Amino acid sequence: MSNLLLARLQFGVTTVYHFLFVPLTIGLVFLIAVMETAYVVTNNETYKKMAKFWGKLFLINFAVGVVTGIMQEFQFGMNWSSYSRFVGDVFGAPLAVEALVAFFLESTFLGVWVFGWDKVSRRVHLLSIWLVAIGTTLSAFWILTANAFMQEPVGYVVRNGHAEMSSFGALITNRQLWLEFPHVWFAALATGAFFVAGISAYHLLRKNSVHVFKRSFHIAATIAVIASLLVAVVGHEQAQHLVTAQPMKMAASEALWNTSPEHAPWTVVAGINSADHKNSFAIQIPYALSILAYNKTQGKVEGINQLQAQYVKEYGPGNYIPPVAVTFWSFRIMVVAGGLMILLALYGLYASMKDRLERSRRFLKTMVIAIFLPYLANTMGWIMTEIGRQPWAVFGLLKTTNGVSPTVPAAMVLTSLIGFAAVYGVLAVVDVYLLVKYLRQHPDAPLEHPTQTAKDSASAPSF
Repeated sequence: MSNLLLARLQFGVTTVYHFLFVPLTIGLVFLIAVMETAYVVTNNETYKKMAKFWGKLFLINFAVGVVTGIMQEFQFGMNWSSYSRFVGDVFGAPLAVEALVAFFLESTFLGVWVFGWDKVSRRVHLLSIWLVAIGTTLSAFWILTANAFMQEPVGYVVRNGHAEMSSFGALITNRQLWLEFPHVWFAALATGAFFVAGISAYHLLRKNSVHVFKRSFHIAATIAVIASLLVAVVGHEQAQHLVTAQPMKMAASEALWNTSPEHAPWTVVAGINSADHKNSFAIQIPYALSILAYNKTQGKVEGINQLQAQYVKEYGPGNYIPPVAVTFWSFRIMVVAGGLMILLALYGLYASMKDRLERSRRFLKTMVIAIFLPYLANTMGWIMTEIGRQPWAVFGLLKTTNGVSPTVPAAMVLTSLIGFAAVYGVLAVVDVYLLVKYLRQHPDAPLEHPTQTAKDSASAPSF
């Protein structure tokens, strides 16, 4: 295999693996902040137990996420030096702000929160977890500022073969950013909410600390409903933006080989024949794609073949068609997973409000399995976003083939890929072991400590 193929494989492995932890970090800390706010406002110890219990799981996820993020930076420097040189003058500012402000904000006040129980006032302690939540959100914002530039370059000039920032304001007001960021952030809230709801369902099935996990489930279901619905709304707006910003990605996600001049049908499923640039079969809903793209039954949607001819004229000879089958199916898997999340969240909130959770054992078992739904949706969304942009690393400016490190041989990339995979495998085992170990405990369980008094044993676990 070539160094380009191996570098792309390594990028995909490290990015997808790292993004398993990021949404849960962003979403779970928000739920913990809500729980501790309820504790400070009501002085109800149950909310304190909830914040401490979910905080332990958050810390495990946060620690592994940091490690995987650092390793992702290594592979950029090793395998994508040409890409790094091209975008470095643009990415420098947002990534510096992310590291120096957002990451230090969340890591510093996370320490205050972990070690500050009963050492600082309740309000200061509450402020610390909200600052962690703000820090994780800001971190996502600045990372997505860089990614939005890759999708839709703005605020730059090209000098001496690389992009230079000409307007920081244009970078942070990028239309792509303000659709991509809320979509990712609401998806992260949904991930945290389904994580809490699923584990709460696990304990409710076993009747562990029912008072704690019924309240945890109710908070999680409420946030899951709001976040899942808003993901769909913002995702719809983002898809409409693709019609003009990245029409080839839009066409590939719909397997639309030829332009539909007025009434574009939406393809539910299709047999995609990329070699012949056609679909062997398709189940379609008339007018639906025009409605999705323009909120009306009439609207022209460009096809893959016509866009390919247009891009050849604009950018020169080459293949500008992304892997259509992967883009098409990843989009649909994301949509189906998101739809199931909305339905489960709505029913979960209804059952919680009607106090029917403990009687709905089949639903509780479903919610345990549904923990994986947002992970599936998040992963498929990023696959569609990044693969649908191909062959561009930076749309319209730098092709992926020109971003790879020219002097790094394939053998070296393969060696580092194996090394990363081995480390990631170890991290996966450690992460799953720790999560399972601590999620099986429940807040009312006594602490195991040789010097603990009987009174202390009856209290909630502390960090």
